[in-house]
Order: sequence, then C-alpha cells, then structure tokens
Amino acid sequence: MTIEPTTLSVHRCRFVDYHPSPITALAFSPLSLPATKKNNTSTSFPGFGVLAVGHANGNIDIAEWTGEPGSSQSPQAWTVRQTLFGPFQSKVDSLVLTIRDTCAITPNQVPGLSQLRMFSAGGSGELCEWDLERGCIRRTIASQAGSIWSMAANPSSSLLALGCEDGTIRILSLEGDGLVLQRKFDRVKSRLLSIAWGPPTVRPPKAAQPGPSSSSDSSDDEDEDITDSWLVTGGSDSCLRKWDFASGRVVEKMGMDKLRGERTLVWSVAVLGDGTIVSGDSLGLVKFWESKTCTQIQSFQGHGADVLCIAAGPKNVVYTSGVDQKISEFAYVKQPPPLNSNTTSASGHFASKWVHSCSRRMHSHDVRALAIWPPQSHLNSVLPSWPSEISPLLASGGLDMSVTLTPAAPPSSTVVKVINPLCTSQECVFEESYHRRMAFTSSMVRAVHVARQARLLLCMRDADLALWRVHSSGRGKGSAEEDEDAPLSSSSGDWEKILDMDLNVETNLRASAISEDGSWLVAADSYETKLFRLVITASGDYKPRRVRDFSTVIQSSLPSASRKHGSGASTFTFSPDSTRLIMSTALSGHVLLFDLSGSEEQPPRLLRRFDQHTQAPTTRVVKGLKQNGAFSMATDSDAEEAVSSDDEPAAPASGKPLQATVLRTVVSADGQWLASTDNRLRTHIFNLDSMMHHCILPSFALPPSAMAFNPNVADLLVLTFPDNTVQLFNVETQRFPSWTSELSTSLLKRLTTLHDTILGISFSPASSGGHCLLWGSTWLCKLPLQNAASSEGELRRPKRRQSDEMAVVPAAEGEAAGLKVVTHYRPIIAVDFLASAELMVVERPMVDVLASLPPAYFRHKYGRS
Repeated sequence: MTIEPTTLSVHRCRFVDYHPSPITALAFSPLSLPATKKNNTSTSFPGFGVLAVGHANGNIDIAEWTGEPGSSQSPQAWTVRQTLFGPFQSKVDSLVLTIRDTCAITPNQVPGLSQLRMFSAGGSGELCEWDLERGCIRRTIASQAGSIWSMAANPSSSLLALGCEDGTIRILSLEGDGLVLQRKFDRVKSRLLSIAWGPPTVRPPKAAQPGPSSSSDSSDDEDEDITDSWLVTGGSDSCLRKWDFASGRVVEKMGMDKLRGERTLVWSVAVLGDGTIVSGDSLGLVKFWESKTCTQIQSFQGHGADVLCIAAGPKNVVYTSGVDQKISEFAYVKQPPPLNSNTTSASGHFASKWVHSCSRRMHSHDVRALAIWPPQSHLNSVLPSWPSEISPLLASGGLDMSVTLTPAAPPSSTVVKVINPLCTSQECVFEESYHRRMAFTSSMVRAVHVARQARLLLCMRDADLALWRVHSSGRGKGSAEEDEDAPLSSSSGDWEKILDMDLNVETNLRASAISEDGSWLVAADSYETKLFRLVITASGDYKPRRVRDFSTVIQSSLPSASRKHGSGASTFTFSPDSTRLIMSTALSGHVLLFDLSGSEEQPPRLLRRFDQHTQAPTTRVVKGLKQNGAFSMATDSDAEEAVSSDDEPAAPASGKPLQATVLRTVVSADGQWLASTDNRLRTHIFNLDSMMHHCILPSFALPPSAMAFNPNVADLLVLTFPDNTVQLFNVETQRFPSWTSELSTSLLKRLTTLHDTILGISFSPASSGGHCLLWGSTWLCKLPLQNAASSEGELRRPKRRQSDEMAVVPAAEGEAAGLKVVTHYRPIIAVDFLASAELMVVERPMVDVLASLPPAYFRHKYGRS
C-alpha cells in the first residue's frame, strides 16, 4: 500500500517573541564516596547522572540520560524530563545536588532522581530546597548573614556550606533529611564569592580489643572514618582563604594579583582530589595552589576577562571559562628529564606540572556555568571508578541559553581507544572532539498552542500571554516573485497581534491552553488557575473576561488534604468541541473534568475528578508481559464511581496520597478518550463518555516526550520517547498492535540516531489516518502508520518554487525503506495543521534570540583588522 502524494502550504511563523532564559547554574548528581579499601574499588561503568540546569528567571530544568541502562552511548544524551518553575522575578545563581541517604546506595553508584535533594540560591538571603516530585519549593531557610553568594556540599552530602554577604560561612546540617543551621565560622571583611570543600581526612578504624570473640578480619569489616578537614573561599578583597573546619577559623590567606591597585574578585575556586586549589579571578588568571603550605604553584593568563566557573575532571584535568566565551583546558602532565641528566624526583617519578593544553570557543556570549560527568573523586588515594575507555562529558551554559555537551577525554587518552558517549564523532579528546547543543526550544514546546478553527496562536511567557491571528495566505500561486524561505510578514497582512495579557502570578506560568474555537483561554502558575472567556467586540478585537470564581470551584473539587496546595495546574487540554476543560492540579496530581457549556453567568461545572495519579497501582505492569496475546492492564476499581465535590473517594492503602505530577494530557478527536502521563512513568487512559478510568499502560523505561491520538482512528494512541522510539497503543482493545513491531525495527532506525529528541506529533485533520508528522527542534519527518509491510513513506525537501510549500511524496518503488528527514526549518517550537493542506511551523531563530542580548566580550588585538 502506498501513500498518496500531498502538497502542504507551510506557514513559517517567526514572529513569536518568546525569549528563553539564560543559563546561570549547572549541577550533576554526585557520586557517593568510593570504597576506601582498594580491594572494594570497582571499575565497572556506573552510568550517567541527573543534570540540573538553573536559569536566570528562577526555573530549573531536570534532564536525565536517555540511553539504555548499562549503555555508554546515546545520541540524544540528556533530555529535559521536567521543569521546576521558580517564584516570579527570581533567579538561580547557585545550584547543588546532594544524596538524600548515602547508606541506601553502594559506593560509586549513580543515585536516581528520587534519591537526590536539590538546593538553590538566587542572590537573596534565602536558601531554597526543592521538592523534586511535586516540582515546587519544599522549604526555605534564611542565611541570617545577607545574600548567599556561593554554596557547596561536602563530599559525604551531610553538610552544606554557604558563603555569605557579611563574610561568614554558614554550615547547614542535612542529616536525617533535615535542613538546620549547625554553626558559623569567624567573620572576615569580604564577600565570599566562591567556596569549595577540601578532600576529607581518612582515618583507619580502631583496632579491635583482644578477646575470645574477636577475629582476625574484624578490622576489615569496619569502615574507615572519613571526616571533613578544611574549606577554601574566594573573596572580593583579592584573597583566597583556607578555613579549618574544626575551629571555624582562617588558617592561611593567599593574596591575588592586582591591577592599578583595584581589588581582584575571586569568582571561582575548586579543590582537586590531591588537595590542589584552583582559582579563577576577575583578571582572567587561573592559579594553582599547594594546599599544605598555601603557596602558588603556577599561574596562567588563561582568559581575557573574568573567570566565572571552574570544573575539575576525574583525571587531573581542569576546565575554566567566563566572560570571554572561551573554555580552557589545563592538564597535569609528566615532564621528561633533561637529555644530559638521568635524575628523577624524590618520589622516583619524573617531575610533573600543569600546562594550558588548549582553548575552545563554543559559546557566543558569557559562559556562566561548567559541570563535568563524572565528577572528580574526593579521595585521591582510591583508584578512580570511571572506566578509562569511556570519555567524560563537559556541560557548559551561559547567556546564549543552550547547554553545550562536549566529550572531554584528557590529552593522554590519544594512546587508547575511547568511546564517545554522544556519538558525535570518533574523537573524544577535548581539543578535537565535536560538541553538540541541547535544544533551547525544548522548554518552549508547552508554551505555544494553536487554535485551528479560530486560526489563533498563543504564546506563554513567565507572567504574560500573547495572542496572534494568522490569516489565510494567498501567496504562492498569485505572485511569482515570492520567496519560499520568507517568513510570514505583518506588513503584508499575514498575521497580527491581537492580545497581550500581563498576569499577577506568584510563580512563573507553568501551563496554558486555548480552545479550538478561540472562545476560552486558561493559564496557571503553581498555585492559581485563571480562566478567561474571549469575547469578540464589534470592532473585531478580542476582549478577555475572567471567570472570577473558577479558583473557588477548583478548590471545592479537591479532597480536603489537597486544598492547601492551591488551584494551580500542570497541564490543560480542551475537548475538540471546546465544551470541556481537562486540567491536572500542579501540586496534588488530580485530573479534573469541567463542563464549559453553561451560560456566561454560570461558572464551570465539575463533571468528574480522577485520582488515579495520586494512588499506587494495584498491579505492577511491565512492558512485555502478555496474557493471551494482550498486555495485562491494571484498573483501579476503587474510583470507578463518579465523584462530586461532596463525595470523596477512599484514601490509598498507605493512608497518604502518592505525590505525582501529571506532565501531559491529550484528548482524542471524537472527545471519547483521555490519556495522561506523570513523572512516575505511569500513563492512564480514561473514557470521557462514561467518565470512568479505563486502563493503565505498561511502564516504559522513559517518560513519553509526546502523545497524540490519531484523529481518524480515534482509539489509536501514538507515544514517542526521548530516545526517539515510538509506540502505538489501541486503547479500545488495550493492546499494542502486532504490526507496530515492524514499524519500530525498519523505519525508525534513522530517528534513533538523531541528536534532537522528538518534541511533538501532528496529524492532518483530513488525512486518511495513514501517517503523522514527527518533529524535533531541528528536523521534521513523515511517519506512516499503516498496518501493511509496504507502507513506507518519506518527506522530501521541496525544490525552489514560487510558494512556500512542502511536497510530500512516497518512496520510489524498490527504494530501501526509510524516513527522509527535513532540516529546512529550525529551530522549531511548534508544528500543527490549520487545515487539511495548511501546515504551521513556528520557528524561533537563534539570531533573533541573540539580538536581544547585550554585546559579547571583544578585545581588539594590535596589528589585526
């Protein structure tokens, strides 16, 4: 069976003025301290940890590795799984991840997201701890010492040190899942701009007392005592200070270079496993210090301006960056003896020193944060657990909004073959490797929505909404001089901005939606939902009228235990006929179904509340377990009856609601089926006709990155995942169709090698249901969904023509089955159909984004034009 050729008129929308937020902090999950006994040290591959990305607007992205467990390579690398929305007009300057319970994981084990705690500070005097399950701030604690300039966790994740405005170090205890101010150090007359912990002291276990019950190997079973010994801070008074942890006093003071008598700011500091101190200052100098005598070992003019961040690799490699956009690599190399001498150092080895091995410029503006995986070992006496055949990865971010990932194998790795986890090239040494950028549009996908019938485009920003109308374009066949690459122009009447709304919010907006007919508009932060009725005036303008008591309706619809969390929402979805609104509460995980068909005076009416995401499933379902040819499905029978605001369902067996955040909801074209997925990898199906829970899908290894129902086969649900795999599920029969296995093995191999993950699925409203459009931030392709072996198709880039059209043609007979990927549109933030042969592609060019930034650092060199 072949696919009929189609021609689509493409609207290239570049007028959306969404500005992503700069990156100000990066943090990888830490590893637990390695086993101190060398016979317990493992060199097996531990895997990849969680990456947290802090932004200047207060939001934090949580990215997880998309590769299979035990696999050392993944083309998609880290993808954003969840965004934590911070308070409005806040920022994230410092970000720290710690292990919740170090006794619960083995040495060198990579902790999962549920085993981590996250702390952030944003230039104020409050430290925030985040709830990683609900996606909100769990609690705050005042520093009592002014603004928090820096913070760092000790190697055992039991203490958190804060460098404060008044020149004191505050030590917070993290024991027992607490956050308590334990002590403070002596005060100095300087802001503590940077802070780092020194290597812990390892003391052997106490000898066992002789006796009849003692054994010869009793000392081997005891753990060695690991205690913190010292810290180092960088100040605003041209000094580094070494602090004794036991006394809380400064034991050594190291002076920095000065220029014209002005104070030098020590923006960054790090401590290596052997105790070597590395500092970066406002003069662009990178200095190495010996920690015992606190004397300078070497100094490099590594940068032309302020050094803002330092990352220490696992194998005596240090990376620095800052205002001049360069990332410099410093390596510790052995120096051969002179030709006329056979002498060696006192230790019997050749003398070694630090060298500035290379510099690369991979960012267009200031680099504010560096992080490396795996992190360095804090115990230099223990063999590293990271296998030498796998390259470390360096993450960097700054004002240009994109996280850049670079293989960062040390220069000595050229003598052995090293695996590149990013699959970008065979080269893994930092100087020669190819870097790749994580798409900055991944967080913008849920901020743009299209109303097909009304031809409206909605964009959500931190605290405001913008609405555009896209007119029917008459370009192409009537004008021979039109360029197909030209975007829609407001001067020619292709589009117009019809509404700007500034909302009063407590946190940044996290969800929004617009109905298909353009009559309803809804937006929410973490604590309040605002519903608007869009009324067209006599002059043709859109006027929003807020439904004032909607928050009250939501509060009364929730159980008493969930009402304290407010009426905020994490997702919104309107039914295709615009008469129903489905929302999921932000901090409690309930799914609410409202009727909007009443009069203007009548508030929306609750039809049903689904509590499945707040309850533990009665049956554990695993993908691949079949019963009579069908996958077994778990159905929660406790909530089958309709629930009103006065009739609350029974609590879960544990007596406490399960904490979960619904990430995505989609409704079928006929309005019968609702699919919702949460951060616990559970996908539920609900029947909106009977308003009952239908089934739960098997748990997949990764959360779905996009979901959509086929409009012509309403019970067919398409799910895509961060590793660019696709699953199709028939909700009516509760089965995965057998023909989808061939689709996954034959046609999707090309997609799994793409570096940008699938962000969305689009169906033409008038298609035969035989194909859909999959798209990422830099690519677009057509995927056939026919249950026939010959149903392959491709999407080819059109030739230059008068109109901005895209020709979709089937693969030639006899051609190898595969997908043709179009990279003509980039970066993409939304793709949707306005009509059967009219496609809208919303782009946000990087040039337009960078134009809003201040000029980048530039220093003219003498003798160069």
